[in-house]
Amino acid sequence: MTNSTENNPTAEAQKCKEEGNAAFKEGDWNTAISCYTKAIQLSKEDSNDKAVYYKNRAAAYLKISEYSNALNDCNAALEIVRNDPKALFRRCQALENLERFEEAYRDARQVHTVDPLNKAIQPVLERLHQIVQERLRENAQTSNRVAQMFKIGFDMEADSEKRETAMNNLVVLARERAGAEVMYQEGIVRQIGKLVKFEKKHEILLPAIRIIGELCKRSMVRTKGIVQELGIPWFLDVINCNHEERVNAAQYCIQTVLNSLSGMDNKPESKPVPECVAENKNEIDVLLSCLVYSTTSRTISGLARNAIIELITRNIHYTALDWAERLVEIKGLQRLMEVASELQEYKYETTMEITESTRTIVSVCLTRIYENMYYDQARERFLNNVDDYVKSKLITPDIESKVRVVVALTTLLLGPLDVGNTILAKEGIMEMILVMANTDDILQQKVACECIIAAASKKDKVKAIISQGVHILKKLYQSKDDSIRVRALVGLCKLGSSGGTDASVRPFAEGSTKKLAEACRRFLINPAKDRDMRRWAVEGLSYLTLDADVKEKLVEDRAAIRAMMELARTGDQSAVYGVVTTLVNLVNAYEKQEVIPEMIELAKFAKHHIPQEHELDDPDFVAKRLEVLANEGVTSALVALSKTDSQNSKELISRVFNALCSQQDLRGIVVQQGGVKVLLSMALDGTDKGKKQAAQALARIGITIAPEVAFPGQRCVEVVRPLLASLHLECSGLENFEALMALCNVAGASETVRQRIVKEGGIPKIETYMYEQHEMLRRAATQAMTNMVMSPDVVKMYEGNNDRVKYITLLCSEEDVETSKAAAGALAILTSVSKKVCRKVFQPANWLDILHQLLANPDKDIQHRGVVIVSNMIHSCKDVAEKLVETDITEILMALSIIREEGKEKIREYAEEALRAAEQWKLIKKPGEEGSDDDDVE
Repeated sequence: MTNSTENNPTAEAQKCKEEGNAAFKEGDWNTAISCYTKAIQLSKEDSNDKAVYYKNRAAAYLKISEYSNALNDCNAALEIVRNDPKALFRRCQALENLERFEEAYRDARQVHTVDPLNKAIQPVLERLHQIVQERLRENAQTSNRVAQMFKIGFDMEADSEKRETAMNNLVVLARERAGAEVMYQEGIVRQIGKLVKFEKKHEILLPAIRIIGELCKRSMVRTKGIVQELGIPWFLDVINCNHEERVNAAQYCIQTVLNSLSGMDNKPESKPVPECVAENKNEIDVLLSCLVYSTTSRTISGLARNAIIELITRNIHYTALDWAERLVEIKGLQRLMEVASELQEYKYETTMEITESTRTIVSVCLTRIYENMYYDQARERFLNNVDDYVKSKLITPDIESKVRVVVALTTLLLGPLDVGNTILAKEGIMEMILVMANTDDILQQKVACECIIAAASKKDKVKAIISQGVHILKKLYQSKDDSIRVRALVGLCKLGSSGGTDASVRPFAEGSTKKLAEACRRFLINPAKDRDMRRWAVEGLSYLTLDADVKEKLVEDRAAIRAMMELARTGDQSAVYGVVTTLVNLVNAYEKQEVIPEMIELAKFAKHHIPQEHELDDPDFVAKRLEVLANEGVTSALVALSKTDSQNSKELISRVFNALCSQQDLRGIVVQQGGVKVLLSMALDGTDKGKKQAAQALARIGITIAPEVAFPGQRCVEVVRPLLASLHLECSGLENFEALMALCNVAGASETVRQRIVKEGGIPKIETYMYEQHEMLRRAATQAMTNMVMSPDVVKMYEGNNDRVKYITLLCSEEDVETSKAAAGALAILTSVSKKVCRKVFQPANWLDILHQLLANPDKDIQHRGVVIVSNMIHSCKDVAEKLVETDITEILMALSIIREEGKEKIREYAEEALRAAEQWKLIKKPGEEGSDDDDVE
């Protein structure tokens, strides 16, 4: 016999709706949304039922704060049933949360008109009326303030200090909704467009550019109008200068334009909205093309070039924009290779202005593009483009062409290594580099030396270079030119460290690494050497510090450590890799291969080489090194270096932060010196390993430092996502445990944080670990849930048709005292606010035994929680109280009510309250009252 709903879409849709309603009542909003979506899909024609499905889905969307989706569903419902009160009410809620207060007020009034007896709309109507009136007053005041600032700010004859103040005030006003709208309507964009042509003072230009950025925020309409009014070339003109603040402001402005056109906001985890990208495809493509073409402009400053390449890097990985392949199509790779081939010290007729960081920034950009070549054909196109560039340069075998190719190849080897190695393996390339290194020309020696260093990354290349290039590097180290000597030194350092952390492998003679380290140190601490020399010296140390002897010697050399920190605080992008890698090595934060004893025995049997760890890499030595670095300001140095766009460098920075946070005494220093802000950013954006490291560091901070101190303000909410990401099977048990402990603490901070945990799907994740066999994980998860049940939304989940209360009740009888205490605490909270939960305590077959264990527990905290649970249950309703009174619970309560032990006063009070409640239900009689036949009711 076939099911009656089969081949009947209407009946099937109704069934989906009922399933959605059940999930909604249980607080399972995502399941509810899924069910309502199926019901909508099954309803082909518009009908009253379909309007209901839309309304219900809107209600679920409101629960998880997806207000735009809720708004769309309410609109769909109202197209079917005009003036439906529920749809209007829910649309009003969505609009209010989207801060579209005037429209929300319109809907609230409409609800009142069509359903005048609706009591729920009255407080909403009053609240929105006040907001709308306040906004009208605010708009009027804002208009006056804007007019005053306009008059002063754009008056070229006015006092410059007054103009500067006025422009800065306009920036503040532009951040407000009303101010932004008034300015835009009053034509400030046109005024700023004129101002930039004639104004010379950076103090006035800077706020003018910032105003444009603020006007573009969160408004696609305004952004499109601004781009049309000013044109993309205007943005490229304002970024073109040597004033760092102005370049940063213009870069931010261009990013904001792109964000608005693609539906993103300025948060790291934000992603483009495909519909917005499709709608604005032409504008986005024009912006990309202009940015790419300007990378090789000979008329822009080095700072502007860096900022433009950084913009390309930051947005290249958003697949919805499809920038990676598009960039290859418009020959953007060749342009980037052209920039990659530039040298600051080599000037010629068509030279481009670059900075010390430019080539590092290009290498990061090339890496990001290559990473987004998701299939073999795309990667092949990338390689062919690079190969074409190299061939085009080597057609004319002059010195300049060779130098440019080798410099570009070095940049490639610092970026997409596979591509660099493929080009390096081409016939004659390596030989050309070695010949250049062996000449007497300083420039050729320098670029060849740098390329040899970059090439010595893979073991097969290292062997070839050691056999062919060591004698050349040694010869170059004898040079009188310090810039050649330091590069040759780094090359020798890299080759000498090819054994890694294995104490038994030493490519060079015993003691060589210490001598090389001492040579690097001399370059590093010498104040007469320029920053470029110190950067190379640190890079040499980044290889040598794989040797534990070098680590110990370096960490005891405070002058060298301070010089390295000083270099790091400059934020020089070309110094990032060397400094961070050295720090990773010093604190042993590099990735370690898991050592399986059985595999070691097998290797011994097969007579294979077994890596040996140095005794100076024991945890005690690492802890001492961490303390030294923390006291020398490593956190502030890492914060400065974190501005890099290199995901690999960010991962290394996260590793160092995590190593610091592994020491409880150092976590406060990380918080004080701004580490949390950097870690939050890195936990949301970076490599998978980097995000895990940053999340673990945040968890460790959250365990020992109060949330309001560690994560003040909005950060307490932002830290939720990284912590929940650590509750994953791919993370280690320690990472899981630390994340649960931190979640427990932040969940106790505020209801806002608890709601974010619920919204991010945190409850099922925490519950998974409540079922874990590992005692510590089970305990931490239960403790986290104890704080979560303070949220009304979580209480509703426990009231739903599920076994949540049953399991938390069973956990009360755990042998582990802390788990039992946490579970009893959660149950005490739940029973204090929910009659449904009080009834559900009877679900386990052994509920009475569990209550006995709690009431008679030798731990007074557990006993206290037990008597609170029983008192809550007796107070809740008569049928629950009757079921308890039928047992020996009342006798236990009477015994507890006369207890006189010190520290158990609260237990006695709750026992007395429970007994009084039973008396009020007339389930027991007051002491001294005698029962008689006259007392019975007929």
